[in-house]
Amino acid sequence: MIKIAFHPIYAHPLPEGHRFPMIKYELIPDQLLYEGTVSNENFFQPKLVSEKDVLAIHSPKYFNDLLNLALTEKEVRKIGFPLSIELIHRELIITQGTIDCCTFAAKYGVAFNVAGGTHHAFADSGEGFCLLNDVAIAAKKLILEKKAQQILVVDLDVHQGNGTAKIFENNDQVFTFSMHGKDNYPLHKSNSDLDIELATGCETEEYLALLSYNLPLLIANLKPNYIFYVAGVDVLHTDKLGKLKLTKEGCLARDRFVFNQAKSNNIPIVVVMGGGYSPKIIDILDAHCNTFRAANELY
Repeated sequence: MIKIAFHPIYAHPLPEGHRFPMIKYELIPDQLLYEGTVSNENFFQPKLVSEKDVLAIHSPKYFNDLLNLALTEKEVRKIGFPLSIELIHRELIITQGTIDCCTFAAKYGVAFNVAGGTHHAFADSGEGFCLLNDVAIAAKKLILEKKAQQILVVDLDVHQGNGTAKIFENNDQVFTFSMHGKDNYPLHKSNSDLDIELATGCETEEYLALLSYNLPLLIANLKPNYIFYVAGVDVLHTDKLGKLKLTKEGCLARDRFVFNQAKSNNIPIVVVMGGGYSPKIIDILDAHCNTFRAANELY
């Protein structure tokens, strides 16, 4: 069984001009239910993340300023959309969803957060539509509670997870692996433990070859207790921001390979959605749903 964190509030807090492609967070569950890939029992609704868990990663000042809508105009511009209490509330739920997924992944092998993958959030700031770093918070909690000694973050969003990389740059228990567009956002990248920078126009065959070589080596060397998988679909050739040329079938092959590596090595895997910015919502939706379909084939 796959377990999926979802709450209806995911789709609603942004002004009209900022909702696309955020609407995907509501459409993904609807599509998966409609086609029969999952049923209602696969879903669970997370609550709010605790302040203690957030402050294990984020600075008290940043978190308090966020909660009180006290960030400066410059800080809000860096995040990229207007802030509201509803949006902050959404972020607190998303973060707890990723934490809860760790428990379900330990039980079932895999768990999904319909949202998540807010990898541009740093300890003391947000950027790139990311307020709190849900993967970092969940990974840190696993370590503090001694539920994991070694964690592998597999970030396959087209944009480097600069916030996650910076947060864990001096933490040997969390290994950050990122395959991302060399000429893409962010302009100033952090140093992941392993960065593979992809040239503009990188196609499916080259991409899958790099992934197929590196991921098994990392798993063999690190022997992680958990994998966090940022499954962005902005690697697609249709994506207006991605600059890569993966086909939808190639993106699905990527997902299948990651899941096969996790399952064959008996490693719980927590999946967060990451980005996707194709002009047609159907392309975003189908590619994201493929990630769930790939997991459903194995688990």
